[in-house]
Amino acid sequence: MEGELEEQAKTITYKGHVVFKKLPMGSFKRMVRNYYKNEACFAFYSRGEYRIRDQAGTFDIDADTGVLAKCTNYFYESKVYPRPCEPGGEAIGIFLYPEVLQSLFQFDLTRSSHTVPYNMKRVQIDRLLEHFRDSINILLDAPELVDDLLVESKLREFVILISKKVEAPSELDFLASMFKPQFARFEEVIQNNLYADLSLEELAKLCNMSLSTFKRKFTETYNESPKKYITRLKLERAKGLLRSSDARVSEIAYDTGFDSVSTFNRVFKSHAGLSPSEYRLS
Repeated sequence: MEGELEEQAKTITYKGHVVFKKLPMGSFKRMVRNYYKNEACFAFYSRGEYRIRDQAGTFDIDADTGVLAKCTNYFYESKVYPRPCEPGGEAIGIFLYPEVLQSLFQFDLTRSSHTVPYNMKRVQIDRLLEHFRDSINILLDAPELVDDLLVESKLREFVILISKKVEAPSELDFLASMFKPQFARFEEVIQNNLYADLSLEELAKLCNMSLSTFKRKFTETYNESPKKYITRLKLERAKGLLRSSDARVSEIAYDTGFDSVSTFNRVFKSHAGLSPSEYRLS
C-alpha cells in the first residue's frame, strides 16, 4: 500500500532533498511512516479522518489539524476502515533538514539548547497556515513554476510561521528542538500501546528496533515472551470488562486490541476454558 501511494506522490526537491510532497492517503487500516535521522516534518491533511499512533499512544487528525513530527517512526490509522466509496484523504508534507536550514537561515543549530517535551504535536490550522498549504499545493500541481529561489522563500516562510504557532523562543530554537527526539522508555511504549491490535513487528517499529532486538529486550524486561505477556494482559482486561460492564463482546474484543471477534473468542476460550459469553454468565 505505502509503495503504491508513493508512486502517486508529487514532490518538489531542493539540493537533493524532497522538501514538499503531496501524497494520496487511499484506503488502509494502518500505514507506517518511517522517519530517518536528521529529518523533521509537518503534515497538512485534506478530507478524511485519521489517527496517529506513536510511542505515547494515539491522537486524532483531520483537515483542521496538522502534525509536527521529529525523526521517529509512527503509524497512520484509518478511523473508519474499510472506507466508503468516496475520495480518500490527502497529505501535504513539509520536510526539514538541518543542513538545508542552517544554510538558509545562517544558523548554527548547535548554539541552541532549546528542547520540547514531545516528538509529535497536533497543530491547529489557522488562516495563515491554510494559506501556506494552498500555496504549496499550487506549486506541487505546477512544478514548472518552481525554482530554488521560490523554494527557499517558502521554506523560510514556513519556519517563521510554525515557530510562532508553537510559541518557540526563536526560529533558531524551533529548528534546534526539531532534531532532538525525546525517546520514551521501552516500558512506556509497550504500556501506551498495549491494547492496540499491533503486531510484534509494528511494536518494534514504535520502539525504533529490529524485531529480533525488540523480542530480546522485551523478554529481558518482562521475563516473558512478548506474545505471551501481551495476550495475558489483554485477556485480564477482557475478563474485567466482561464482569463489570454491559458492553457487547465485539466491543470488548476491539477495546482490548484483538483484530477480530473470532480471534478474541478463540484465544479467550483457549485460555479460560469458556467462551466470553459463557464466562460472563458464570
